[in-house]
Amino acid sequence: MALELEPLINGREYGWGDIVMNIGGVPITGIRAIKYEEEQEKEDIYGAGRNPVSRGYGRVKCSGSITLLSGTVMALKAKAKNGQLHRIAPFTITVSYQPDNQPMVTHILKNCEFKKTTFDWKEGDMSKEVELELIVSHITDKQI
Repeated sequence: MALELEPLINGREYGWGDIVMNIGGVPITGIRAIKYEEEQEKEDIYGAGRNPVSRGYGRVKCSGSITLLSGTVMALKAKAKNGQLHRIAPFTITVSYQPDNQPMVTHILKNCEFKKTTFDWKEGDMSKEVELELIVSHITDKQI
């Protein structure tokens, strides 16, 4: 199936400044990066001859991470049981992209949990980014 694309006349590409993100419905402004992916297990099935006769499809696996400013991490830790982010109940992360004159695209990361929290400070740091690894059950998306 060929993908039909219309040329953008005076159009804009999706960019970082077009992202709005929230965790559990709360907008997060101290975000510096977000990364997420989904992967499906696939393998060729062999029968007679040297070439595959079919293909098998297995699990879909999702993962991700978010990088937050340390002040945002501290605020999250203050709300977490015993100050431990990995003890926060599963939550949804919503990432919306909407550049001018383009359709809004929203990715929804479901049943997210923080796996670990690592702080790494050194002399001279005036701010700190903290990458938080996530476990994600699945990702859905919608275009409006």
